[in-house]
Amino acid sequence: MKKSRSVLSVTGEENFINNFKNVIHRSYTSGATLGAELRRGRTRRLSPSLQVPCWLRPRDRTRSPDILSNMSRPTTLPLRIPPRISITQADTDSNEAENGVSPAHTPLGSQSPSRTLNTSLPQGQRRESFLYRSDSDYDMSPKAVSRNSSLASEGHTAEDFIVTPFAQVLASLRSVRSNFTILANVSTPLVKRSPLGGVCVSPRGTLSDQQYQQLALDTLEELDWCLDQLETIQTHRSVSEMASNKFKRMLNRELSHLSEMSRSGNQVSEYISSTFLDKQNEVEIPSPTLKDKPMSHISGVRKLSHSSSLSSASMPRFGVNTDHEDELAKELEDLNKWSFNIFKVAEFSNNRPLSCIMYAIFQERELLKTFRIPVDTFVTYVMTLEDHYHGNVAYHNSLHAADVAQSTHVLLSTPALDAVFTDLEILAALFAAAIHDVDHPGVSNQFLINTNSELALMYNDESVLENHHLAVGFKLLHLENCDIFQNLTKRQRQSLRKLVIDMVLATDMSKHMTLLADLKTMVETKKVTSSGVLLLDHYTERIQQVLKNMVHCADLSNPTKPLPLYRQWTERIMEEFFRQGDKERERGMEISAMCDKHTASVEKSQVGFIDYIVHPLWETWADLVHPDAQEILDTLEENRDWYLNTMPQSPSPPPDRHLQHDRFQFELTLEE
Repeated sequence: MKKSRSVLSVTGEENFINNFKNVIHRSYTSGATLGAELRRGRTRRLSPSLQVPCWLRPRDRTRSPDILSNMSRPTTLPLRIPPRISITQADTDSNEAENGVSPAHTPLGSQSPSRTLNTSLPQGQRRESFLYRSDSDYDMSPKAVSRNSSLASEGHTAEDFIVTPFAQVLASLRSVRSNFTILANVSTPLVKRSPLGGVCVSPRGTLSDQQYQQLALDTLEELDWCLDQLETIQTHRSVSEMASNKFKRMLNRELSHLSEMSRSGNQVSEYISSTFLDKQNEVEIPSPTLKDKPMSHISGVRKLSHSSSLSSASMPRFGVNTDHEDELAKELEDLNKWSFNIFKVAEFSNNRPLSCIMYAIFQERELLKTFRIPVDTFVTYVMTLEDHYHGNVAYHNSLHAADVAQSTHVLLSTPALDAVFTDLEILAALFAAAIHDVDHPGVSNQFLINTNSELALMYNDESVLENHHLAVGFKLLHLENCDIFQNLTKRQRQSLRKLVIDMVLATDMSKHMTLLADLKTMVETKKVTSSGVLLLDHYTERIQQVLKNMVHCADLSNPTKPLPLYRQWTERIMEEFFRQGDKERERGMEISAMCDKHTASVEKSQVGFIDYIVHPLWETWADLVHPDAQEILDTLEENRDWYLNTMPQSPSPPPDRHLQHDRFQFELTLEE
């Protein structure tokens, strides 16, 4: 059975590290009995005759060639366990004119234009994220009922569960429909209302009178639950916002328990809450300092000259001048691998990792040829862009931008997504990854808001840095010989600009839970929809969502990389945090969570970061591209265990009464 939450308490005799490890090590195992669920504080078990929704039952299904030929977008998600994606190529007739021809060659190899990924990998041993806890642990209203247990059976894993509210309602309604066919003793044709080709039902004659009555009562109760949920839906709320609110509520509860353990646990919780829950700390903002600089001026843009020394004939092999060309060539052989060592590239490229990586990727994908980008213009732009990253910023510098660009490049080539994206969308994703942190000052959005900075005033405290990165990235295109999009049509430029803006704004970490809810709702809803597939054929609802989450995953990919690389990134981000903390200390400000070099716990911060942020995100991405991301999840788990096991043993925390004053209080107001 599903493990229930135990309430944490801290006494003076308990060891904090052991408690922290116990909290972090909790196993969120799947439910074992079909139909068992908590409903308004009581447990009920549905009749054994209640039908399992067909999307929980693996069945072979081949897609009709007629269906494939009529699809303008290539991706479908068959309703299997775990979910799979079948791919068909993008419609080149409709996309070639505006987006360019999708190349047959991809960095991970050419794939079949149409296939179904059927291999099912056992994942019962992998730890599940907090999203798969029973809702009963987070109940905040009589109608906040768990649907997890009712959608699972013996042997199923977390991927069988439906945790987003809208998809839960759909799944329950399918169960009701399936049961109705039994109660009414009617046969169902193979129509679109029957996922995977039809509803699996038992003949009416096989049920005893008692079983029949029990099935009728259970079906009615299931229908009542659906009606209850529908009554609480507000028309101005999106279905993904319902999931976002639920996930925020669940994370808020997790962090509240973690914060009760000690000051260091409280600090980790406060950092996650203030960074990823779009929650601003209330501080006294100083009076603004008037400046002569007009507000319309985009600060940070400098006129640099790289074009005078560049020409197609004299272009270096990898776009940068280096005395280590052979060593650089060897490192770039792994360009298409997730374990790519960007630190070595920086070492061998004369500290030009972003210019080198972008040049290598664009050559690999033949984007310069596809969009007729002059080589000297491209190199001039990327070198100018790299110069606008600050080398004295420990983490958010051109090395990080190069890492995100290379990670995005690999994710774009995920076999499950092969031939899904047009060349214009690929161009936009790589460009967004390259500019997403340009001119980063090494401090957070909240710091800029709290200090009443010019950027915060210009962008009205909303995604301050992300808006600035976009402004600088696009402004640089106007410099001499820097317009890499000069040969795009007007419509292509408009489409690319919209895509890039959406992707870069999505790197605002305060939007994390919304992005996660969007992706998970999209995946889970299609598990139980009538079509039985996930269609990525609608730009605004599908492609845009996937691309935003892809760049967001790349931006949060450090913990999924080999441990030696991950540790270097951790050292860099903590150094940047501590520098911000020093600035706050000098100004007499309250030091932000995880920014106090005297009290911050690196190991605890990384374990909490993985458990509450990185793991749920990559777990959901893995659902979308299954089984392509399984090794990434394995590496993430190994890295988490390493940081967990290297936590220094600290003395027992003081009694609870001494913690009350400093404990971070979580109050997340959500509209139901």
